[in-house]
Amino acid sequence: MAVVTMTEYGALPAASLTAADGAQITASLFGAHLLSWKTADGKERLFVSSQTPLDGSKAIRGGVPVIFPQFNVRGPGLRHGFARVSTWRLTGKGGDGGSSYMEFSLNQNDLSAEHAQAWPYAFELTLRFTLHGDALEMDYTVHNSGAQDFPFGVALHTYYDVGNLDATSISGLQHQQYTDHHQQTRTQEYPALHFTEKHDRLYQSTPSLTLNTADATLRLEQQGFSEWVVWNPGQDDAKALVDLADEEYLRFVCIEPARVDQQPLAAGASWTGKHTIAV
Repeated sequence: MAVVTMTEYGALPAASLTAADGAQITASLFGAHLLSWKTADGKERLFVSSQTPLDGSKAIRGGVPVIFPQFNVRGPGLRHGFARVSTWRLTGKGGDGGSSYMEFSLNQNDLSAEHAQAWPYAFELTLRFTLHGDALEMDYTVHNSGAQDFPFGVALHTYYDVGNLDATSISGLQHQQYTDHHQQTRTQEYPALHFTEKHDRLYQSTPSLTLNTADATLRLEQQGFSEWVVWNPGQDDAKALVDLADEEYLRFVCIEPARVDQQPLAAGASWTGKHTIAV
């Protein structure tokens, strides 16, 4: 029997789902931000910085930040959008013998006056987190509930706790084209991506890839998105981030399904992206 309980994470109101097998996820209402995913063996799969504020004063560093309506600065509004710094509602929960879920929603009525003024559209976001054994599925839906088209970009900026960056690699990207942080476009010829320096790469979407760590192999799949973003700040950039301890870059890798360029969503239309992570 799956159980959802209201709790706190730092100073943030949060909801925690415990599946029948003992697997557990916790997400704050602030940002519908997934902050913890423990598989049934009790192992934490997500990374959250020890230095990030957990009081709603700024976006959280770690877990799964929810990006909308723009990725980074690819749009005229707030960097990475307002969804990750808005307070969502817990609007659904349930499950059967094999899976259990909780669902969060955000619409224009939930926004601060500042964000509502900057984004004058009617919309509904829903984000459902579902546990199936040693797999986590995220279903992200954007609905245009207004009378005019609006442009949007999205991402699920997932921080994986890899334990040891030196023992970490990503496979499944060989022969894939990517753009790096120097805005140079290249093709990855080698079979596995290892982390020996800063990485900020935008790959064209593949249906799946594999994250290999010292003690686990995770298969990542996506549908509906158009890119994978792979990021680790490296030593120098990590020191410049006030919400990340200097050595914490050695503990995580970000791999995120994304649609980085804003594209129009017609009035009354919906878009859905699915991201599945299986250990």
